[in-house]
Amino acid sequence: MAMPGVRLVLTGADAAADSLGPIPHNTDFTSPPDAQLRLPAGFKAFTTPHMTLPADAVRFVGEPVALVIADSPSLAEDAAERVVVEYDVLPAIVDAREAMAPHAPLVWAGCADNLALTCEVGDREATDRAFAAAAHVVSFEGWAHRVNGTPMEPRSVLGEYDPAAGRYTLQTTTGAGVVRTRERLASILGVPLEKCRCVFGDMGGNFGTRNAFYPEYALLPWAARKVGRPVRWTASRLECFMTDYQARDLASQAELALDGSGNFLALRGVNTMNLGAHTVYFWPLRKGLSMMQSVYRIPAVHFYGHAVLTHTTPTAVYRSAGRPEAVFVIERLIDIAASKLGFDRLELRRRNLIARDALPFTNAVGVTYDSGDYAGSMEQALAEADWAGFEARRAEAVARGKCRGIAVANYIEVTSGFPRERAELKVCADGCVELVVGTMSSGQGHETTFCQLLSDWLQIPFERIRFVANDSDRVSVGGGSHSGRSMRLVSIALRQAVDALLAKGIECAAPILQAAPSDVCYGNGAFFAGGASVDLWAIAQAGRKGDAASDGAGLDSAGEIFNQTGGFPYGTHVCEVEIDPDTGHVGIAVWTGVDDVGLAINPLVLHGQAHGSVTQGFGQALFEAVQYEPQSAQLLSASFMDYALPRADTMPSFRTRIMEVPASSHPHGIRPGGEGGTTPALGLVVNAIVHALSPYGVTNIAIPATPQRVWQAIRAARGE
Repeated sequence: MAMPGVRLVLTGADAAADSLGPIPHNTDFTSPPDAQLRLPAGFKAFTTPHMTLPADAVRFVGEPVALVIADSPSLAEDAAERVVVEYDVLPAIVDAREAMAPHAPLVWAGCADNLALTCEVGDREATDRAFAAAAHVVSFEGWAHRVNGTPMEPRSVLGEYDPAAGRYTLQTTTGAGVVRTRERLASILGVPLEKCRCVFGDMGGNFGTRNAFYPEYALLPWAARKVGRPVRWTASRLECFMTDYQARDLASQAELALDGSGNFLALRGVNTMNLGAHTVYFWPLRKGLSMMQSVYRIPAVHFYGHAVLTHTTPTAVYRSAGRPEAVFVIERLIDIAASKLGFDRLELRRRNLIARDALPFTNAVGVTYDSGDYAGSMEQALAEADWAGFEARRAEAVARGKCRGIAVANYIEVTSGFPRERAELKVCADGCVELVVGTMSSGQGHETTFCQLLSDWLQIPFERIRFVANDSDRVSVGGGSHSGRSMRLVSIALRQAVDALLAKGIECAAPILQAAPSDVCYGNGAFFAGGASVDLWAIAQAGRKGDAASDGAGLDSAGEIFNQTGGFPYGTHVCEVEIDPDTGHVGIAVWTGVDDVGLAINPLVLHGQAHGSVTQGFGQALFEAVQYEPQSAQLLSASFMDYALPRADTMPSFRTRIMEVPASSHPHGIRPGGEGGTTPALGLVVNAIVHALSPYGVTNIAIPATPQRVWQAIRAARGE
């Protein structure tokens, strides 16, 4: 405090003195349309009190203990270096499977065996009977390791306080949306909702890891009140690596039972999720358990699930949370079965795909898939990838001293998210129609696609639509952008708003056109009857003057829904790899993806999302990995020197195709379209690598499949 330019230093004791509450995270562990998780008798899920500044103990490297406020970032950084924290070092645990062992260090007192949640899905007895009668059983043990979202822009927060109004303002970006963020902010600060405002700008990257609430979102508005002026903070990349909510980190042990002809009989196993130090989400565990059988007909399924606390950065949702891990397991099991039992990889999949005429289909853990054509998706992907011509490409690669492999993977997702959404329309005097929605775009092009729908439905020029979002003073309802919910839910609410606007407009236009409302029609932005017409803006103007049958507010409407129906996007991807056996380097030669989105509002946006989604998927499969030192829980991958990302020169040639089988679960046939490449990527890349290395006798490779791991696998298979 004695240093020049330092305004204030706040600690957990100050936060406690001002009664700052814990962060209210999304710890629901059961919600439709996902599978119902069954907990052991007497077991209660454990949720951690995540304080913005802990006063007693820190549980992961990077958890904040003090907030230093100074006149510039450099002064604040210098002052922070002068803060001395007297730590009592406690034992640490970073691996979820080890954290469940007897006598493992406890992350939280009161959470026995560090088990925040333990559960099961499916029918254990029926599954065990099917395994007992099976002709073949294959097994797989894998770990979808931890990754960091690494958005392009670091987290940045601006907090303000208006003493005259007693009102806090938070400016930041989070995929949860301004409405839900405002509710959490008010809860933590202990003030009425109307005393908080949230304003968001462009996000600069999210992918789910920024959907949860971070301590700074509450600390900076609170600090602004304490210091008497606005307070700003932008994370360094080091701080992002330490404190951005991380993702994946799920270990699976699984078995697949087959009869003598290759029909799938049963699937069972255990999924263990690493929560990190706080219970931010149980969603990845829940969604993965819901989709373990993917698009395959498996009569009996049983899985146990564990969500475990460790001394690591908390994990959250990340693009297609839980589903890549599930598809990783089933696609590896299928290739293992084909290899060990002598089945053809393609025929084994074809034999067990859920048939189009069997849909809707309720899987073995109780999740009901909607319409689709899983076999059609696979056949289109195989044709687009020229699967039949692979052997010629492999022979050419062998002549150059390279190994070449190919694999196919099918996938399906269950998407849900916050079920409430609203769209508001207002015909404005400046010649625009204003559209207000509650979702938060993180790069999906909401400003384009939502306005495209409105332009089509109102038959008005695209440029006459003004898009409004991301200000809680303007947005009253909305759930943000996650779990493929944005277009799926906004389209329903927007259609309601359009219908309401046109119905109101007809009532207002009828007296002006001297016609009965039943005789008034609408088209190209105008109402008409007989030979006369009047456009939307004239009706709105008449309404504002009280000249038509309106409430004097002009012409406006709203549509609001509460929808818990899931979305089930699916597809098939094919990956072809080329490997240098002397170095272990894996190059993805070409990637082919077919994704069914039900209805493509904007194909260009969808193709762009597909490219990004694929890149994130093979990024985890080949490069990215968060690593901790086991004894101390120190983060070892805290910079881009230690955390490798795909780059432009490592990205493959993409062939992305869109299928449009209308979704029976949606009134407009829409399915989500932003996660398809990520979902099958882990199993797909590993299967392609194993296929390439099969001449050496390699049967598995851990991910990320780095050159070192591939090189070692080749030499181990050779006995070197």
